[in-house]
Amino acid sequence: LGAGERTTRMLLCGETEETETRRLPPPGKLDFGYVPAGLYETLAHYEPGPIGILFHMVHTFLHAVQPNAFPQDLIVKLAKDKFGALQTEYQKAIYYEIGFLVCAAVGLLFTVLLPLVGLFFCLCRCCDNCGGEMHQRQRKNADCRRGLLGTLLFSTSLVITIGVLCAYAANQNLSSQVKNIRRLVNSNMRDLHTFANDTPMQIDYLISQYATAKKKVIYDLNHIGPLLGGRIHDQLDKEVHPALDRVLNMAGAMRETKEALENVSVSLEVLQEGTGKLNFNLSLVRAGINRTLSDPGCHDEKSDATTAQLCRNIRQSLSQLHIGANFTRVQREIQRTKKKPLNAIYSVMSILRIEFDTCRIWWTALARTSAAFPKAFPVQSTLSNFTILISHTHAKIEDYYPEIDKMDFYRWIGCIGLCCVVVLVLAFNYLGLLCGTLGYDKHASPTTRGCISNTGGTMLMAGVGFSFIFSWVLMGLVTVLFLAGGNMEKLGCEPFRTRELFKVVDTPYLVHPEWKNFIPGYMYNDSDLELTAESLYSTCKENKGIYLAMRLDKVFNISSFMNTTLFTKDVVSQLDSVKIDLRGIILLEAEGKQNLLDFSEAGLAEINYADYLEEVNKGVTVVDLLSYARELEAQTDLMPRGALQTALKGHSGTLRQIHSQQITPMEQAMVTLPHRYLISRNATHLINQVISYIFRLNRNLKKMMHNSHYVLLFPQESGKYTATIVGYFHQYIEWVKTSLAMEVAPCKPFSNMVDTAEIIACSFLVDSMNTFWMGLGCSTLFLLPSIVLAVRLSKHYRRMDTEDVYDE
Repeated sequence: LGAGERTTRMLLCGETEETETRRLPPPGKLDFGYVPAGLYETLAHYEPGPIGILFHMVHTFLHAVQPNAFPQDLIVKLAKDKFGALQTEYQKAIYYEIGFLVCAAVGLLFTVLLPLVGLFFCLCRCCDNCGGEMHQRQRKNADCRRGLLGTLLFSTSLVITIGVLCAYAANQNLSSQVKNIRRLVNSNMRDLHTFANDTPMQIDYLISQYATAKKKVIYDLNHIGPLLGGRIHDQLDKEVHPALDRVLNMAGAMRETKEALENVSVSLEVLQEGTGKLNFNLSLVRAGINRTLSDPGCHDEKSDATTAQLCRNIRQSLSQLHIGANFTRVQREIQRTKKKPLNAIYSVMSILRIEFDTCRIWWTALARTSAAFPKAFPVQSTLSNFTILISHTHAKIEDYYPEIDKMDFYRWIGCIGLCCVVVLVLAFNYLGLLCGTLGYDKHASPTTRGCISNTGGTMLMAGVGFSFIFSWVLMGLVTVLFLAGGNMEKLGCEPFRTRELFKVVDTPYLVHPEWKNFIPGYMYNDSDLELTAESLYSTCKENKGIYLAMRLDKVFNISSFMNTTLFTKDVVSQLDSVKIDLRGIILLEAEGKQNLLDFSEAGLAEINYADYLEEVNKGVTVVDLLSYARELEAQTDLMPRGALQTALKGHSGTLRQIHSQQITPMEQAMVTLPHRYLISRNATHLINQVISYIFRLNRNLKKMMHNSHYVLLFPQESGKYTATIVGYFHQYIEWVKTSLAMEVAPCKPFSNMVDTAEIIACSFLVDSMNTFWMGLGCSTLFLLPSIVLAVRLSKHYRRMDTEDVYDE
């Protein structure tokens, strides 16, 4: 900052300077605009569509199997002791897993017992037991039993079909969603690139807006006279401003008086010239009418008595065709005023002023700070490394896509194979029911049944055989998938949606025995900093800045860097050095006082306003010419047609023409004369009052300058002005803090990455896997009643070796 002095002069009564001062923008809130923000394209939300109904059914089933709350404390203990606490906490673990364990026990029992049951069933049939004997006893309700068994087997097969379709739909959904993984990953990677590319631009915008505060401060310092002087002026209003208002009003009145006198003078010249012409024309009309009335038709003995009377009336009314107002008399009143007041007005308008000393501020410290400001944000190199890391990671992920597609293909083939096993059993059931129903002959005996009916029974038994062979394998796979998928849903996906999983991760001293919070402990070596995985995820979920989410103030504290004292110490010191001597105030110089006295003696008060108004309020003519012309025409219409009537009507038209061409312009010129003279008359009274008031005020100002209130006036107002200047920097600093926390480098892509991982793991994989085992498990369970019903029904379709014979 450079130091110096200059004198700032404020014209307090000139309209131009006062208007300019009032138009200066008052100190207020700065507008820094909006931080440019990039658009992130990832929509981390998954809508499963119609298959969502199956997903909801699986979630409902798992909640029925496992209704217990998430075992946060148990998991924390197991994680801290690396599962060493399982020996002491196994009861809690068993209690939590009791539902899964019961279902797993049922599945294991099914897996173990069904092959054994199938083995004993085969041995039993080989011994002609368990339906192996090819003999059927004749019963009266055989048809009813056959129909019931067929209906039950068909219904059971339908349930198995629905289960297989659910498993197939889940398998296809997983394969189709695997193809979307690449789209989601690519979208997230593009968002990370957008984050890395937009952050430097946003930082540059913050830096560029530093110029907004700088320009405002420079502007206020350049206009320190109107701004700081205006504050002092407001404080002096109680003593000074009433007098200045009176003088300003007086100046306006003097200006109006000047204009009014000039306009009156011009108008009177026009009226006086018009009066001469009008008087000449009226004399011609009077002479013409007199000559017309000398016509023998007016006084001849042969003339009509009415016509003679009308002529006498017209001759008597000619005395009214004369000028009414005497403008020569008015002109003499105007000539009595002096020219001096017109010149005194301008003198008064340019002399009143207030002078005080202030300082000239140079802007060097802020320029140095502005140049160093961008170096405080070391983001470019960090973001360059981050961009390289993103590209490298994306390339490595791309390398895994072929392996993922290959593994998914093998998985899809395996699941289709399992579904085909159940479909094979269903095929035998449906074909057996079809052949048995179509080939059945109620008149045929068990030993004479047809080939089609026998084939249907054989297919039913084939389905029973395949059920015994594969159902235990299916149930074993279903049990394994149930335990894996169910626990993944209850211990991973569901706690993530309820944010309970974050509470486990954020448990103090869980990840590291010396870290209360592992994220700040790893990043900043300060585990006591309040930065948790849940707060980081929630903040990024709201698309706030990474500066707030990652608590980067630990690395770069914007408040410490942008210290207000750093920006304002030179400005404050210079403003504190400003001294103003209020004793130099001059409200009215000697020349201005003399001009006011000259104006008061200009002769405006000596004008005879009564005579002036009396003449101005008179009409231009004694009688209204239009009325006189209409009356003349009315009297002429009563006369007989002839030269006399024609001549009088011609005079009437001449009067109308005189009125329109001369009387009307003169009347318009006379309208404003009374108002203009009233302005001049009122101005003289105001002058005398202002002169006495100004003289009293000059005496009071000397006493005012020794008042302690006014002695401390400038230090107080200077402090307020300095606070305003410093306030601009406060606004900028607060805006930078808010922008860094809310708008700069919004970390939505990082929460999107977590949500994408949850969608891939839970919505794509776990939900599809759980729906698959639910459908396959339902089909496998219903193979048991299918076996029983198929064995019983096959006796009614197959051809028997023997039958019951009854003698008569």
